[in-house]
Amino acid sequence: MISRRVSEPRDPGRARLLATETDTDPVGPLWRAAQLFRFLSYLYALGFQIAVNDDLRHDDVAWALFGVLSAWSLVSGIAYYAGFGRNRYWVGADVAVACGLMLTTSYVADTAWALNNQTWPTTLWAVNAVISVALLAGPIWGMGSGLLVGGTSAFVKGAFDLNLGRNATIIIIVATGMAVGLAAVIARRAHAVLVRAAGIAAATEERERLSREVHDGVLQVLALIARRGREIGGPTTELAELAGEQERALRKLVSDADRIGISRTGISRTGTERTADLGAILRRSATERVSVSAPATPVVVDVVVAEEIRAAVRNVLDNVIHHAGASAQAFVLLEDLGDRVVVSVRDDGVGIPAGRVEEARRQGRMGISTSIVGRVEALGGTAILDSGPGAGTEWELTIPVEREA
Repeated sequence: MISRRVSEPRDPGRARLLATETDTDPVGPLWRAAQLFRFLSYLYALGFQIAVNDDLRHDDVAWALFGVLSAWSLVSGIAYYAGFGRNRYWVGADVAVACGLMLTTSYVADTAWALNNQTWPTTLWAVNAVISVALLAGPIWGMGSGLLVGGTSAFVKGAFDLNLGRNATIIIIVATGMAVGLAAVIARRAHAVLVRAAGIAAATEERERLSREVHDGVLQVLALIARRGREIGGPTTELAELAGEQERALRKLVSDADRIGISRTGISRTGTERTADLGAILRRSATERVSVSAPATPVVVDVVVAEEIRAAVRNVLDNVIHHAGASAQAFVLLEDLGDRVVVSVRDDGVGIPAGRVEEARRQGRMGISTSIVGRVEALGGTAILDSGPGAGTEWELTIPVEREA
């Protein structure tokens, strides 16, 4: 679309649209609006120069300096509007030109004129430099530049009037720098939020696409292996059962992700809740072989934290089912310690032989390191494994949580 517009430069409307589209600065609209103010303040300065020309001591020099003002207004306006001038060098030059022209008041006019009139070539035009600083660097620097420009005006007059009710020029200049700087900060923050939201939307779309591919490919293959394995019978029955278990687990994972719709913001796509009851979530893991104990009162945590803990516990329980023995029982205990939650998962199975975890990692089996330890560490917590041959296995997952007041 942009290349098509570049190939049609004769259309001024499209050229303006192209300039707007290619300006990726989040404060770009404010920069362009500021140049409209610069143009209007230039017209005001021109009218002021014509009106007071006969009262100046060196009117010819004043017109020459006004030529400098006109050239700078044109050059800086184009630089800021197009974007290549939005840096500290251009803005510093803007402040220097504004203060320099204000200081020439002492030469082009006498002391009495300077004391009874606004500083040449008008304070309104000099405010453009304050606006440029505020747009580039924010409210603090905007207020500082306002004090500099206002102080220059007071220096030219040779006196500083402490009666701000009668002479509020410096207050207005400083307030302008603060207001414009705050507007620039808000614009940049809003742009950052928009960029993050776009990234989240893209990630959500990609997750949904992968879910569809998993559903159409992997799940169907697992279902086929399970069905054909049962039909063949014999040694393939165990393979069929394993394929069926993996199909059900994967299907539940996909359906849960679609239902909960967890995003990195911690907000449900199907609602506005940011929190969840971890106790209620873990109780759903209870079966004939799994006992769950949790506090009677809700254990409220961030919904993303709750989902990650649920996934880690599910992987621990899957290991119990597949490796602890056919008669092994698992016991899940949830403790709420205020600033952290502790989930203990213990079984009375055969335990893990010494070195088995490292051997599995070398073989590329990353279930423990990724699905359990990785999830917990990603939440800023710790996962401790205690096991031995014939002594069962116990996981202690400690996760810090933030509670809303």
